[in-house]
Amino acid sequence: MERSILRDLEKWKNSKRRKPLVLRGARQVGKTWILEEFGKSFPDGYVRFNFDRDPEYAQFFRSTKDVRRILQNLAMASGQRITKDTLIIFDEIQACEEALNSLKYFHEDAPEYYVAAAGSLLGLQLTGGFPVGQVDFLKMGPMTFTEFLLADHAENLAEYLASVDTLAPIPDAFFTPLAEKLKCYFITGGMPGSVSVWTEDKDPGEVDRVLSDIVTSYESDFGKHAPTQDVPKIRYIWQSLPSQLAKENKRFLYSVVKPGARAREYENALNWLRDADIVSRVNRISKPGLPLSAYDDLSAFKIYAVDVGLLRRLAHLPTTAFAENDRLFTEFRGALTENFVHQALIRGFEVPPRCWADASHEVDFILQREGTIIPVEAKAGKNVRAASIKRYEREYPAETPIMVRLSMRDLSFDGKMLNVPLFMVDQLDRLLGLAMR
Repeated sequence: MERSILRDLEKWKNSKRRKPLVLRGARQVGKTWILEEFGKSFPDGYVRFNFDRDPEYAQFFRSTKDVRRILQNLAMASGQRITKDTLIIFDEIQACEEALNSLKYFHEDAPEYYVAAAGSLLGLQLTGGFPVGQVDFLKMGPMTFTEFLLADHAENLAEYLASVDTLAPIPDAFFTPLAEKLKCYFITGGMPGSVSVWTEDKDPGEVDRVLSDIVTSYESDFGKHAPTQDVPKIRYIWQSLPSQLAKENKRFLYSVVKPGARAREYENALNWLRDADIVSRVNRISKPGLPLSAYDDLSAFKIYAVDVGLLRRLAHLPTTAFAENDRLFTEFRGALTENFVHQALIRGFEVPPRCWADASHEVDFILQREGTIIPVEAKAGKNVRAASIKRYEREYPAETPIMVRLSMRDLSFDGKMLNVPLFMVDQLDRLLGLAMR
């Protein structure tokens, strides 16, 4: 599988100011695999120490803070050679707090070594006050649609998308197969395990089994790692995701989690899911302005799942919907479509997206691209209306030089509205550059 994050890892490797790397992301997005794949590019390869599987390694970090002594002990205990041309991988590092804390000593005392750490639920540890400035961070998510195409032996389609340099309709010879591949992606999602099963066997039932196993592993983590008093609340929130996104107004409501639930009772549980990288939060803004964060209304927000395939499985939407025209896109008010778009936007833009709403209208996403604020609507299928985004434009004409509608309509630009097919969402930043030049 080809993952774009390899380019970011290469930049880290070649940086003159390189620090130990912390790679975070939800369980089973491929963190260990990508570090091992990256490690193959080093002259002396890589060594990996898994603190969950081999807890005895933790003692080396408890007995000393001398990193060269730590590396000597690790090399002798594991029988592996460690040099300055070796990628040292500390896997499941959340299971050894001393190893996590040692990263600052690697930075201060042995910067010549290449050290990369990864682990499930690592985001929870990092909220505890990890030393700022001592490490580099990268966040890894599920496979993008473009990465799915490459894995599914559709390199020609991926290459075509990357080559589009005019805002003109996509030829049917590309549009039709891309639309079909997008339906497949809505079924598999971007988890490498489910993508691998699909690309090798084309077995929807096996895809569902893999996704069910991942959902179960997440739910198992709730009981193992969350505060006991929050576990039932975390489960309620997680299981309410399909219902939350099926509403006409997708604003997160605690009453949907459980009748009578209040924010102060469930806020910690929601924060746990977010820190574990299992869900993402999109804040509503009071008005468009720079920076977007200055206009966050923290009392109104939406929640999305880490992966569209996991959301489909959590909602028990059957894979038979694949054969029913656009039903897969439009099922439960386009929730899969909106979740898919959100996954792409948080990967493609530096500033996390926001949303906007008034009493009767809602714009799905608001982007900050350099100095421009851009409203984005995500619509399922081809039958689209633009009432909400037009209402936004009337309210903020000076702040709206361009608008985006993501749907199954063809690529076009009329000088104001940029229509982008959903399967081109990974290319949105580049397409906006074409429209705004």
